[in-house]
Formats: sequence, C-alpha cells, structure tokens
Amino acid sequence: MSERLTLITGRTRKQAIGMHRGKSSPEYLEATGFVEMNADDMERLAIPEGGVTRLSTADGHVELRAQVGELPRGLVFVPMGTRINALIGVETSGSGMPSFKGLAVEVALAGEPGGAP
Repeated sequence: MSERLTLITGRTRKQAIGMHRGKSSPEYLEATGFVEMNADDMERLAIPEGGVTRLSTADGHVELRAQVGELPRGLVFVPMGTRINALIGVETSGSGMPSFKGLAVEVALAGEPGGAP
C-alpha cells in the first residue's frame, strides 16, 4: 500500500555536524538517512519503526529508514542531504532554487506494491 503525502526537508543539528565531517562520513550518512513520519501514517501504511521506506516523486526515488516524528498526519520530514536530492526536480519557478518544501511524495514500505519497481 502506498499513499501520497507531503514532504518537507530542512537542516538538523546532527546533519550540520556530519556535514563538517564530510558528506561521505558515517555521521553525515546517518544524520540524513531517515524519514520522520506521523505514527498514525506509519501504522496505516504498515511501516514499522526502522522499516525501509520508499519515497517517490516524478523526479526519482529514495529508500530511507522510517522513524516516528512529532509531525501532523500527512507530512513527512527528511533532513537535507545528498539522498533527498534524488526526489527534487530542477524546476526553480524563476527563483534559482528548486523546491525542498511541500513536495508531493508517494510513500510505501519498500518492497510493497507502490513501494518498489
């Protein structure tokens, strides 16, 4: 089962610390390698805490470990980093910066229908 939710991205303290150690450092990869979701959304989509989740947009997909976050239903958060860039298109609407907020994203447990090709 998959569902279209809204993605937001942002900086986190751990992501910033990891970035200073290098984008290939274990700290950075750990700090940017998860998706936070509302507990009700995770339950409805049968995504367990720590389960590998597939996020897809028209521009690409990424698989990240899921964790419960204090987010409203329908919203998912991923720290900014190299992994999330796979979902972000090149369109800037004249701003020079692609949108990292409010992106429609299909979310599913990896390997489930709608969760993997």
